[in-house]
Amino acid sequence: MLSDEQITKYQTLYKNRFGKEISREEAYEQGAKLIRLVELIYKPMTEDEYQKFQERRRQTPKENKFPTGQAGDLKP
Repeated sequence: MLSDEQITKYQTLYKNRFGKEISREEAYEQGAKLIRLVELIYKPMTEDEYQKFQERRRQTPKENKFPTGQAGDLKP
């Protein structure tokens, strides 16, 4: 499922992010799980879906996109 190059790259990314080295086996297992997760949740948008999304976005007034206290409110 993962090539030697991909496993090595994952090990490098992991070490850079977490400061800890992991074995090739651990890198393979984590990488395979990550790929499976993406396969399960990722669904590409069709051109028609994209156009509908863009139209809805254009119709939504900017001041009402994220009312105070809602998603997107970054204030503590």
